[in-house]
Amino acid sequence: MKKFLSALLVLSGSLLSAQIQLSNKAEISIITCGPTQAELYSAFGHSAIRVYDSLNQIDAAYNYGLFSFDQPNFYLNFARGSSFYILGVQSYPDFRYTYIYYNRSLHEQKLNLTPEQKQKVFDFLQWNALPENRSYRYDYFYDNCATRVRDVFDKTLKGEVKFDSTYIKTDYTIRNLTDLYLQQQPWGDLGIDICLGLPMDKKASPYEYMFLPDYIESSFDHATINGEPLVKRKISVYEAAAKPVESLPHPFLVFGIFLLVTVVISFFDWKKKKLSKWFDLILFTVLGLVGVVLLLLWTSTDHKAAASNFNLLWALPTHLLVWGLLKKAPSVFIKNYFLVAAIITGLLLITWAILPQQINVFLVPLVVAILVRAAIIYHHLRLK
Repeated sequence: MKKFLSALLVLSGSLLSAQIQLSNKAEISIITCGPTQAELYSAFGHSAIRVYDSLNQIDAAYNYGLFSFDQPNFYLNFARGSSFYILGVQSYPDFRYTYIYYNRSLHEQKLNLTPEQKQKVFDFLQWNALPENRSYRYDYFYDNCATRVRDVFDKTLKGEVKFDSTYIKTDYTIRNLTDLYLQQQPWGDLGIDICLGLPMDKKASPYEYMFLPDYIESSFDHATINGEPLVKRKISVYEAAAKPVESLPHPFLVFGIFLLVTVVISFFDWKKKKLSKWFDLILFTVLGLVGVVLLLLWTSTDHKAAASNFNLLWALPTHLLVWGLLKKAPSVFIKNYFLVAAIITGLLLITWAILPQQINVFLVPLVVAILVRAAIIYHHLRLK
């Protein structure tokens, strides 16, 4: 990563060392890189801007998706939701080669711009790539590598580019849109659904769809400039070959097996009138810690999408009170706590489909298991 960024800085420096006047042969293009299921972060695709001018020997990709692990407090800032990404400038042939090497589709949209409009876009990119200007505070849905590409044209060609959103016939929320790209990554989908709360269930406007590179591509396809199509030519540079995706056991299967184990343990606990405290300590401690993390994401970070998270109804931080079971005579408070926990969990299951936040359905077996154990604990303590 260090060598890669160093190479980008060298190229950036050579391009930015002097004001460059584009020739009449210059082209500005939108580059859309297809998704891949190799990693969670790559499942949504990528966008960049290409500037090509054969007379000035420029063929550069302006890439808003770079970051450095060497930035101060990188991991702490990432956890807090304060990650800074940078605009990098790199050789477009190298950029293209990398994505083709990793079997990512590559589409190029050559834009129908006048020489003056091309120069405005190029000058802005040059300015934006300066060391003092290239960093920006990344946001998953509202300020990312795709929205930055759109915003370049909004800022430089003020009011000239018109996006026609009528081609979008769906009424997706932001969560629905992310789900579209994670059908082959159910664990990644589950993780996002657990960590991000009610703001994800906001109905996305057509303009907001453009946090996804595919919608940058389709929105530019349907855009006009000065009454003419914005895209004058579209090139399929490379189409990814279909490859099988290796995956872990499906979470619904895993949680289903866990529910079966929970029911079996609970049945024998009921018959023997004795709690398997080791099981409850592990289960409710893990749930409580998950709840603490979700609460911190909501209250102590800048991850706006993590606010108002209804997953806290099953991952209650107060589940850590389970350690009260280790006392010889657990208090009445502990007994009543698990009654309340059972009631909350039961109500969650009843109202699952009508909650304002869409909670991942893969969690249903886990939540049923929580209800079973909370009820068994209360029943045991009541008899005792």
